[in-house]
Amino acid sequence: MDQAENRVDPRITASRRRVLTAALTELAEAGYGGFAIESVCRRSGVAKSTVYRHWPGKLALIADALRSLNVQPGSAADPLSDLTPRQRVVAIVDHLATAFTGSLVADCTPALIDAAERNDELRELFHRYNAERRATLVAAVRDGIAAGDFPSGADPELAATALAGAVIYRRLMTPDALDPTEVDDLVDTVLGPGVSQSPSPRRRLGEATRE
Repeated sequence: MDQAENRVDPRITASRRRVLTAALTELAEAGYGGFAIESVCRRSGVAKSTVYRHWPGKLALIADALRSLNVQPGSAADPLSDLTPRQRVVAIVDHLATAFTGSLVADCTPALIDAAERNDELRELFHRYNAERRATLVAAVRDGIAAGDFPSGADPELAATALAGAVIYRRLMTPDALDPTEVDDLVDTVLGPGVSQSPSPRRRLGEATRE
């Protein structure tokens, strides 16, 4: 098979992105109970038959949209191999804070929380999605402890929960979301200041989540 056969048609990629973006927009505006594939098709301009060819239903479509439009730093798709463990922690939390200052993923979060209380399948999806992302942060904290960036007695699970929880609390429970510029101070507060105070590289959130 030659390279031409392996190459993905950019029109297909663009159509897929439109559908995924439309799905998160629909979820944010209509909620899970009011989510309609027909509305996603109208928003994206993609035929209903095409949508169903790739996604069997709204749960599968939402799951794909969450994973595809919000790639987490530190995951296999963006391993952050050039950063120290502490810088990885900052980059992951910075990504979360940036997402929650204004993105489709942030806009969808209230609808997902509400639906997770009412729908078993959505609850399982939402918890699995968050567990996968939390595991990436836990691993970065654990590596930081091993490298001496963080206190040896720190609990990686509790630290990851405190870091992510602070961002989510500020977004959902207060008037002001956590500004990404506050992330370094948040990490210092939870895990102590780093040995080196060189600035952590900022990672820009993918534009798709801002649409």
